[in-house]
Amino acid sequence: MAFEQTLKKDWYSILGADPSAHVADLKQKYQKLILLYHPDKQSADAPAGTMEECMQKFIEIDQAWKILGNEETKKMYDLQRHDDGSFSLTCRCGGKYTVSKDEVEEVNLISCDTCSLIVELLHQH
Repeated sequence: MAFEQTLKKDWYSILGADPSAHVADLKQKYQKLILLYHPDKQSADAPAGTMEECMQKFIEIDQAWKILGNEETKKMYDLQRHDDGSFSLTCRCGGKYTVSKDEVEEVNLISCDTCSLIVELLHQH
């Protein structure tokens, strides 16, 4: 699956999670949903359309976990998902580090919007 196509879906909403959720919380939501929609858990006499919907939901939930369950792919997704031209990264406290595209070249330090932690923005030229 292309990463660009991946950005079009809101993987957090598929898991029913907030973007500031920690990986442990995401894993718990994933496990609950994957059991609910697992093909083996569906009734054998369910209509074909319902089975197909459950299978699609099962696949989406699995894809969401593959992206959000890995710290590196989660960071990439979080950095790229903003349509407003800003970049953000989730802080370990659950807050956000956010910078707009306009500020990227000017800013070197970004503070979390919730706690006192600060990250340095490294510029690649």
